[in-house]
Amino acid sequence: MPTTVSPTRDVLLYFLAIFVPPLVVFFKRGCTADFWINICLWILGWIPGVLHAWYIVSRSEGVM
Repeated sequence: MPTTVSPTRDVLLYFLAIFVPPLVVFFKRGCTADFWINICLWILGWIPGVLHAWYIVSRSEGVM
């Protein structure tokens, strides 16, 4: 299974996810279930929200 590397522009999103994970998920997926899941994870704890945002950025094919 080939692996894909995130584009260089996603580096900014990885950095931004450290501070506001739901915003990054919104940029990549819009106002979908992933966005609401990330908000819940972010409220429950900062680290789960960041990890979920990083997962979304690494697995999404650029909306942004």
